[in-house]
Amino acid sequence: ALWKSVSPFPSSPSWSPMSRSSLARNPSPSAFVTLSGVAARTPDGRILFENLNLSLARERTGIVGRNGTGKTTLLDLIAGDRGPAEGRVGRSGLIARLRQNPGTVSGQTVAAVLGVEAAQARLARILAGEGTVDDLAEADWTLEARLEAALAAVGLDGLLPDREAATLSGGERTRLELAALELAGAELILLDEPTNHLDADGRALVAERLSRWPGGAVVVSHDRALLRQMDRIVELSPLGATVYGGNYDLYAERKAIERAAAEHDLAVAESEVARTAADAQRRAEGKARRDRAGRKKGMKGDMPKILRDFRAETAENSAGHDARLAARQAAEAEQTLVAARERVERVRRMTLPLPKTGLAAGRQVLTLQGVRVDGERGLRVGPVDLRLTGAERVAITGPNGSGKTTLLDLIAGRIVPSAGTVECAVPLALLDQHAGLLHDDETLIEAWQRLNPDGTLNDAQAALARFLFRNVEAHKRVETLSGGERLRAALACVMTGTRPPQLLVLDEPTNHLDLDAIEAVEAALAAWDGALVVVSHDRDFLDAVGIEREIRL
Repeated sequence: ALWKSVSPFPSSPSWSPMSRSSLARNPSPSAFVTLSGVAARTPDGRILFENLNLSLARERTGIVGRNGTGKTTLLDLIAGDRGPAEGRVGRSGLIARLRQNPGTVSGQTVAAVLGVEAAQARLARILAGEGTVDDLAEADWTLEARLEAALAAVGLDGLLPDREAATLSGGERTRLELAALELAGAELILLDEPTNHLDADGRALVAERLSRWPGGAVVVSHDRALLRQMDRIVELSPLGATVYGGNYDLYAERKAIERAAAEHDLAVAESEVARTAADAQRRAEGKARRDRAGRKKGMKGDMPKILRDFRAETAENSAGHDARLAARQAAEAEQTLVAARERVERVRRMTLPLPKTGLAAGRQVLTLQGVRVDGERGLRVGPVDLRLTGAERVAITGPNGSGKTTLLDLIAGRIVPSAGTVECAVPLALLDQHAGLLHDDETLIEAWQRLNPDGTLNDAQAALARFLFRNVEAHKRVETLSGGERLRAALACVMTGTRPPQLLVLDEPTNHLDLDAIEAVEAALAAWDGALVVVSHDRDFLDAVGIEREIRL
């Protein structure tokens, strides 16, 4: 099933997702889930997070963090799909979950995905005069009305329960999962990247249904518009969880303050190390001057030996004390500096150094005239006219299925138009959301050399190092990379060769990135002097990279 319900009494034979009692809301303000001292580790023993203490009640909680910090694992722990490595998870109430990758629905009907197949069959037996006593006792006569209302609420009016779920589009599948959550009647719902692959209308629908949800919600997402609906943001890191009251905008403000504070503390720590070293140097030079003066006075012979010995012992003791004091102060200053550097590294934004292209402002970059693509069932896209000059930035928008990716394939020369012409006068690179130009079975070094055959091994290592793939990181296999790492590697491969592109064509570049990676890509593209054609449903991203006009399909 695309959604999973977790009962506080899973062994009870009388419970079912569609039972009327399961629809009752828990009026208690107490927590539905409590995590106490929880730790999670990967199968190879790597710590994802530890000492996590968190209570989840009737509020909307957004979960953020860099890829690999364990956000989906946290949802697994909350739902009871896995146990913690350490600590305890307490649950009270019914939990339903919408997964990021729901898996196959091959052979399943809409009714099966919604979890109402058995309940519908029971009603059918009763109406056919074949119902049993148990059927009559368990029948839910409100089912059809609730089912119709749930489908209408997610924009799937008239969807037949016996339709094969596999025939639905990705966006329709997500809408169907949302309807399943409505029907489950859970007190707490868990959403894992619910707006991935959805168009603007689908994203708005998820936000609208979430705003109307009467219970608690835990949302893992990098969709900043959705995170603005949260009551609090929980940031995961290997150290545990940090809770920020308020929505995404307040969280972003707090993070900016933390970054500024960390940079200030680092500057103070560096100054303290320098001051401590200077103080130690001054004390050493002062002692050397006093020692020279003492030796000169002793050479005159007018000082009793006992006094000379006393002064020498005093000087030696003083020197030892000064040395120990200097060593302690230096160690303390160095320890403070190390801690300040670590804090800066934790909060510092990633940077991506995109090279300058030298693209002239009046240079003709791209021209599409009367372009259209015909498919087996009629028009797929077009006609489209587009002229791109200099470092212009254009967004291609429209609902899922309107032909946005097809248009990008036309621009990149992957397909030819059924009519019209496409002319690109500058080098271009197309990066889709999966960075498909990289091959899973190759290392980053091999990928760079394949895409830049004129470059040397040293060129490859230097280029990858600029994008934070240093030393052994450059020998990682592509299949092991996270979404953010994959896009970063693709940018390194296409932007640092002997002929870097002056036009970047991006297809949903933020779909698999965490917030830190999204902000890094935004900053890099905003400062880049090349031309952009972008398909994205992320309005924050389009605004950040300086989109000047849109073509809606």
